[in-house]
Amino acid sequence: MKKYMVLLLLALAFPAVGGPLRDWLQQRAASHDGLAEEDVASRRSLPSGVRKLADLAYGPDVRQRLDVYLPTKAGRDRPLLVMVHGGAWRMGSKQAANVVDNKLAHWLPAGVVLVSLDYRLLPQAPVEERAEDVASAVAWVQAHAAEWGANKRQLVLMGHSAGAHLAGLLSTDAALRQRHAVQPWLATVLLDSAALDVAAIMRGPHLPLYDKAFGTDATRWPTLSPTRLLSAGTPPLLAVCSLQRVESCTQARGLADKGRQAGVVVQVLPRDLSHGDINQQLGAAGDYTRQVDRFLQQSGWEASP
Repeated sequence: MKKYMVLLLLALAFPAVGGPLRDWLQQRAASHDGLAEEDVASRRSLPSGVRKLADLAYGPDVRQRLDVYLPTKAGRDRPLLVMVHGGAWRMGSKQAANVVDNKLAHWLPAGVVLVSLDYRLLPQAPVEERAEDVASAVAWVQAHAAEWGANKRQLVLMGHSAGAHLAGLLSTDAALRQRHAVQPWLATVLLDSAALDVAAIMRGPHLPLYDKAFGTDATRWPTLSPTRLLSAGTPPLLAVCSLQRVESCTQARGLADKGRQAGVVVQVLPRDLSHGDINQQLGAAGDYTRQVDRFLQQSGWEASP
């Protein structure tokens, strides 16, 4: 990571020769920002009044596990937030501080049950199987929600980076939802995915990490592209995008264009935050969190932070 930042500083210092090199380095640096943090488990103790159900199995593989955070006080019909971590499809953890801490501190006092899930990673399973994992996990959560005093119909799906791509696939792929009997949910929040139109990305200059995730078989790419799969059955989407990444907001606006054509609500929320901070700072006090809350409330989510 450091070597890319050094090259980026040189490219910025000499704009005449920066050009494509500068753009590529900005994207390269942003794509790796926050990945290490998403492999580091939170060291913060649970807030008072919160109980954790750890490593619940939604499938047979050791990576097919999820954690449930819920208020210790008995309740019913609580809203649900299901979080899918990022990590370039090859790393990351459901327990990472970036993934859990601020979201837990913000939404648990409002009575929300937070679910954070793991899924199989490269090279163990291709991206298609990762999407199947997320679908299985959401269906499992819906089946067990009442056990935690939660309302399966009050569910919001959220993902960051690669996790946002997977959440976007489940949101837009009707056949995937049907295979796993996933029931409708209220809304999806995509935190800074720059891989919403995979087919377009793979046909142009792109980072090597996309080759590892999506391969060279062009027939796969449209089936892994939320923008191309979006249809009238897609739930409302909020695409948060980093203004510090070359392609992130371009991809988000392309998704919004497709949403307008299909009659689906797709809002774009650009933020001048790094790729990692878009994940880590959600839930911290400020305008960013307020805008996400506003979208969720407009979608019918009954949490009241």
